[in-house]
Amino acid sequence: MLPLLQLVALLLHFIFISSFSAALAHNHDDPTIRTMEAFSGYPVHEPSSHGFSTPITSLSVDADTLVKQIEELSTFSDSPAPSVTRILYTEKDVLARRFVKSLMGLSGLSVREDAVGNIFGRWDGSEPDLPAVATGSHADAIPFSGKYDGVVGVLGALEAINVLKRSGFKPKRSLEIIFFTSEEPTRFGISCLGSRLLAGSDALAKALETTVDGQNISFISAASSAGYLTDPAQISTVFLKKGSYSAFLELHIEQGPILEEEGISIGVVTAIAAPASLKVEFEGTGGHAGAVLMPYRNDAGLAAAELALAVEKHVLDSGSIDTVGTVGILELHPGAINSIPSKSHLEIDTRDIDEERRNIVLKKIHESANEIAKRRRVKLSEFKIINQDPPAHSDKSIIEAMVSAAKDLNLTHKLMISRAYHDSLFMARVSPMGMIFIPCYKGYSHKPEEFASLKDMSNGVKVLALTLAKLSLQ
Repeated sequence: MLPLLQLVALLLHFIFISSFSAALAHNHDDPTIRTMEAFSGYPVHEPSSHGFSTPITSLSVDADTLVKQIEELSTFSDSPAPSVTRILYTEKDVLARRFVKSLMGLSGLSVREDAVGNIFGRWDGSEPDLPAVATGSHADAIPFSGKYDGVVGVLGALEAINVLKRSGFKPKRSLEIIFFTSEEPTRFGISCLGSRLLAGSDALAKALETTVDGQNISFISAASSAGYLTDPAQISTVFLKKGSYSAFLELHIEQGPILEEEGISIGVVTAIAAPASLKVEFEGTGGHAGAVLMPYRNDAGLAAAELALAVEKHVLDSGSIDTVGTVGILELHPGAINSIPSKSHLEIDTRDIDEERRNIVLKKIHESANEIAKRRRVKLSEFKIINQDPPAHSDKSIIEAMVSAAKDLNLTHKLMISRAYHDSLFMARVSPMGMIFIPCYKGYSHKPEEFASLKDMSNGVKVLALTLAKLSLQ
């Protein structure tokens, strides 16, 4: 006769195995894989209306190490602290890449790079032949910006993987972190260069063969100096096939004030606004600022100023708060106080979640440029659309997984639109996509005052980790 305690233990074991086997049979999962119920802190079911009990709080984010890593990465900068300047393929960019690759290796990820420097760190799942679940962001930084833009999505993704490893989770689909090359357009005037290429942009691959920076250094030469491609033919080797990943997630600071102002922990992004960029140039006759009377002038500077105001008018006339326009660059030649500008150069950014509405604004800007040139007797020497990208919508199932994760963690969340573009905009062409926003101080970004709190970063990492786990088991 077995002791009573042993009988009870055997009975409980039998009940658990029966339930577990039934669940696996229902889900067609490999019985060797620990499901969401099988490890502490990752419940499959929604919490009750009374709130979720304590196991979910056992998720362990090493926030102190994450902050230290962010601080160390910020030292790879061409401008003094607290600002960060990290430009594509420069010495500081290369050092930052080495730092991130070393962290990936220390976390037990297999690391590889493609021909333009996109970096991949993979944690193999039990079914490695299935399309992986990917996450990541960028770490390049515009001049005199902050230390959190993009970086939270790279180092935070690495910490999310470590959270899952510490929990004992075993992924079914592999999990892969992507460090994207050059999300910022700083050096070559091309935003999201790495992710655009991953999405298979033949036009960009062709353009990069002859693209040069402000110092007339070619893209090919710059990439080669950083240890990447040496032949333009290598660019297309970066392209990914649609479906290469089963899902892509990006953790990012909001870069706006909404979450902080409303006291909300997590932003679940439903769509990314469609960006378009223009280059416009006017040419006049110039002349002496004192000698040429006003009726005789052909002032390229005033033409540019008038067009800048026209951009504002057309954006406001759209009638939507989601339509925005910015004249971010306005340059005059020769740039002397006593000289009438003979040339002007503008670069214009317009965005909207509605592609058709944005394109109407672009058309009106073009019409205004022609009308202004004619009326002011100057030449519209260039009106060039640099990019005209469609918006991207987050995948419904990924939105549901992110919302479920936030609820499981008892974190407040808000469905919202990203009005800034991100690498996710282009990864949506490769796989289903989703984004997680966390609050940032006063919405500051692209400036040294950019800041995300330890608590907010930890919350974002937890939601990312839990969502990755859910998607990995699908």
